[in-house]
Amino acid sequence: MFVSIVVPLYNEEESIEPLHKALKSVMDAEGKDYELIFVDDGSTDSTFQKLEKLGAEDSRVRPLSFRRNFGQTAAFAAGFDHAKGDVIVTIDGDLQNDPKDIPKLLSLIGRNDIVSGWRRKRRDPFLTRRLPSMAANWIISRVTGVKLHDYGCTLKAYKAEVVKNINLYGEMHRFIPAVASLYGVKIAEVETIHHPRLYGTSKYGISRTIRVLLDLITVKFLQSFSTRPLQAFGPLGMLCGFGGFVINLYLVVLKILGQSIGGRPLLLFGTLLIIVGIQLIGMGLLGEMLVRVYHESQKKPIYVLKGVESLDVPKSPEIEKDP
Repeated sequence: MFVSIVVPLYNEEESIEPLHKALKSVMDAEGKDYELIFVDDGSTDSTFQKLEKLGAEDSRVRPLSFRRNFGQTAAFAAGFDHAKGDVIVTIDGDLQNDPKDIPKLLSLIGRNDIVSGWRRKRRDPFLTRRLPSMAANWIISRVTGVKLHDYGCTLKAYKAEVVKNINLYGEMHRFIPAVASLYGVKIAEVETIHHPRLYGTSKYGISRTIRVLLDLITVKFLQSFSTRPLQAFGPLGMLCGFGGFVINLYLVVLKILGQSIGGRPLLLFGTLLIIVGIQLIGMGLLGEMLVRVYHESQKKPIYVLKGVESLDVPKSPEIEKDP
């Protein structure tokens, strides 16, 4: 097993050397070939200078640096793209994740495609970090159907074949297990150690919860309707259109019976429902056309094979030629 360890960093100059020392100690004792990919997410301190120094001293260290701050998802994407390992482990660069938990994750990755860490005894402020995280984890588990206690834990192990087939954008890095569930992967969760932050300040606040919930809508749509968008918009459009038709039909009957309907708000509401229904169905049809163009132009498969059994094809008998 060749292991790639991806570490996103943003202004973590004080954590780099102790983190490198801890990772090297654990992986050397584990006896597996490995590489350490440190991704500098546009830091404004001396983070990258220290990474370059480590790269010169340790051949296993591969520093990457962004021109500006692109965010943690982009850092993970860059690490995954440059990783050469059969297994990719992600870990935070702030020393709150414990490298000693990595062997625990690697021991389970053979039977699973993803092993996720669970910071059961999390050492963060309750109101600003732990409480929003608990709520977000509960909502994400319910909506996606992939039940994990700690989606936000960076310490995870992935089979490379899984994450290299996932396109990351936005804040999607925390949803990798949910997105990967589209391919029928096996996911395990294991308790990990969590330390209080020793250096620097957290780069995340309670406002991140809103972004997480917005990305969750995207993940749910991709899970359920990525190849059939009409089935997402169509039923709602038909419901609105039918409701508007019934309302307007009722008003037509009243008109025939001699009642005035011109000033009734119900007329506007029924007409609005019909228009909205037509628009929703139209959006679904446009989505179907985009999906068709996307899959056919780029030859994107709508399935993923776990493996292909080789077939022994009998060779055709050779024809002997006369000398």
